[in-house]
Amino acid sequence: MAFDHTDSDAFSRELTALIPRMRAFARTMCGDRTAGDDLAQEGLLKAWTARASYQPGTNLRAWVFTIMRNQFYSEKRRSWRSLPLDQEMAEQTLVATSDPTAAIELDELRRAMLLLPEEQREALILVGAGGCSYEEVAEMCDCAVGTIKSRVSRARDRLALIFAEASIPTDDIRPSSAMANILSQYERAGRVMTLAA
Repeated sequence: MAFDHTDSDAFSRELTALIPRMRAFARTMCGDRTAGDDLAQEGLLKAWTARASYQPGTNLRAWVFTIMRNQFYSEKRRSWRSLPLDQEMAEQTLVATSDPTAAIELDELRRAMLLLPEEQREALILVGAGGCSYEEVAEMCDCAVGTIKSRVSRARDRLALIFAEASIPTDDIRPSSAMANILSQYERAGRVMTLAA
């Protein structure tokens, strides 16, 4: 939807409609509900403040997600210390499931994803967990759509091979903590990624 920069109400409505997706994306990036909500709130503020720079006719969701992604990596670059994962807090924030194997399967996926190259892991998370289209991820990562499709395809193929070969690494993180931890590994690896301009 194209916005008239003088029409703050229309921009506000469209931005407000994106809040649930922003929160989901932020929580996926942060791997933590509270930090994700803080990132989504910061993204809202930055998007509202920069609304005059939004180009009418372009994808608002991709524009906002790029702001949030850049904010996330900027904060990671500035923080030279990171706190260890609070196991007790992670367990308290997990959603209960009726499938007792779900936590184990998610933990296996988390560990298998550690074997993926950073760019493939990021593309897979943005498309799979973030619900973004290939076009939106390409815009956020400042690369061609075909590059993102290739990264996601290679990531899926590599994961299938990892599972087929049963070459999933082990670690000391409990399967019940997989939801809280799946992206903390990704965050640490993501610090060295080249940011979108």
